[in-house]
Amino acid sequence: MNEMSAMAPDAAEKPVSIPVEAYISPDYVKAEQAKLWRKVWLQAGRVEDIPEPGNYMTFDILTDSVLILRDASGEIRAYHNVCTHRGRRLVDTPPGARNARGKQAKFVCGFHAWTFDLEGHCGRVMQQEDWQGALTDERTRLGQVRVESWGGWVWINLDPDCGPLRDYLEPAASMLEPFQLENMRCRWRKWIIFDCNWKVALEAFNETYHVPGTHPEFMAFGNFVGWGKAQGRHSHIGYDAPAGQDENKAKLRLGAGSDPRISTAEMQVYTWEQVNTNTTRTLVDAALRLRDELPEGTPAADVLRHWLDSAKADDAARGVIWPEVDPAHVGKSGTAWQIFPNFQIGHAVNNALCYNARPYGFDPDKCIFEAAVYELYPQGEAPYTEWEYIPAGDPRWGSVLPQDFSNMAAVQQGMKNGGFRGIIPNPKAEQAVINLHRNLARYMGTGGVQDLPGQDTI
Repeated sequence: MNEMSAMAPDAAEKPVSIPVEAYISPDYVKAEQAKLWRKVWLQAGRVEDIPEPGNYMTFDILTDSVLILRDASGEIRAYHNVCTHRGRRLVDTPPGARNARGKQAKFVCGFHAWTFDLEGHCGRVMQQEDWQGALTDERTRLGQVRVESWGGWVWINLDPDCGPLRDYLEPAASMLEPFQLENMRCRWRKWIIFDCNWKVALEAFNETYHVPGTHPEFMAFGNFVGWGKAQGRHSHIGYDAPAGQDENKAKLRLGAGSDPRISTAEMQVYTWEQVNTNTTRTLVDAALRLRDELPEGTPAADVLRHWLDSAKADDAARGVIWPEVDPAHVGKSGTAWQIFPNFQIGHAVNNALCYNARPYGFDPDKCIFEAAVYELYPQGEAPYTEWEYIPAGDPRWGSVLPQDFSNMAAVQQGMKNGGFRGIIPNPKAEQAVINLHRNLARYMGTGGVQDLPGQDTI
């Protein structure tokens, strides 16, 4: 797959169409297990979820389950979550939970009590002599899974011959490194089961082209034109700033309008109350002070600089130190990176919003969708969070994300319509969607994109 790392950015400059096979075909979703999910690096959890020896968590993808833990020396290890005797899962996921998480010094199979230590060795077998010496450590120890960490996340790969994680993540890793994502902690994390394919769920957030149609209330704060760019396996998205506001390309941007002091405060309050993402309480409070601290008519660039400097100082006073990221790098990094195949990191200097989607069984019409918000906290003051299952329509999702959710099942059903001729994504704004399918085709051997013949403008 080295050729994918060398793909030129902006490869999708021509209009294309995408067939619906990858979204609705039962055979496609079955083939994904061997050709995709068992061949790629997958984000499986946070490093801080297993801080001490004996801490563990599980991660499931279709029929595969992985047990991730800290061994006695503090090293992170991953094993196939299955007893080597008769194949029973060692750790069960509690009913209604996303995964299992806990702490113990050994793992005992619930079937015949075979016992495994943190290094994967089988240390207890009832009536072991009956095997006449055939139960070697090599045969009985837990099967190892490749595991590495980056950005504060634990990543696993079910392919024992896979390459290093860092190579796989480039160029996203180098672009996001200055934001020190490993220092952020969860403010909340929620998950849900959707009636759509995992690609439909993920792609709803892989572009900003949908904002005017799905979130029209945000248009009051500015109409920045969004873009997507191919970056090898991965993609990233962002938007063009208005003329003369190049410094306003980052996720932490001003609100548009005649008085950016007021519009920025309004946008921050709305974002905090209705989405609870892409901002922090410190940023909100600093925005609410702009009218009092700056005179009317202050240039937009000065308003932005004062707002961010003020919030940064407020955070520093309480022990939260923002990373120093060059403004040019912040603008170049865009607003979010899509890590192939199923993880999105929406980054900022002091917070992040991340999405993850994966299949729910082998039904092409269902998926698990996850959303998590991160921010910087004073040492030792980060809240303890667990994954919460929040059903659609629950007010805990706020008012904005449900607008996205409302499209997903409708899109899934619409693509099955006999008259639908395939997706025709915007070549600029939805290039991340195009790049996802180009890369999927390389793994799956089918699908991909097709050139869209030119025609008169409608």
